[in-house]
Amino acid sequence: MSQTHYIKPGRLDTIINGSIAWLARRGISLMGTAELSVRGRTSGEWRSIPVNPLPYEGGPYLISARGHSQWVRNLRAAGGGRLQLGRKTQLFTAVELADEEKPALLRTYLERWGWEVGRFFGEVNAKSTDEELLAAAHKHPVFRITVTG
Repeated sequence: MSQTHYIKPGRLDTIINGSIAWLARRGISLMGTAELSVRGRTSGEWRSIPVNPLPYEGGPYLISARGHSQWVRNLRAAGGGRLQLGRKTQLFTAVELADEEKPALLRTYLERWGWEVGRFFGEVNAKSTDEELLAAAHKHPVFRITVTG
């Protein structure tokens, strides 16, 4: 299946993301947001974006609602990064999950943040069947993260 699905943020999304990241850097989390930083795969520079780390069965997960974005490509190359909320910074390593492992995580993510990210999932929502979620899984990379410091 295609690994190129990506929904580019519009101008308003960019402004909102910038505001949410600004708040996260100051310790204010909106509905569980944190700032993700990953080294760029070609520049080596830190790149940052707000994300919703999903606590699920003992491990936090990062799910890309927009698809195979730049942060996803950078995380694949770097193998880890950092999450920041205020002065608290957590370094982590990341392992990308196979599509077969994603349906329950996608459902939980959509139950919690569907109001915010549901538009990026098309016809799929928290009430979709496992088969429908599995069919959409290739569009939404999921990483299990392990905090290392």
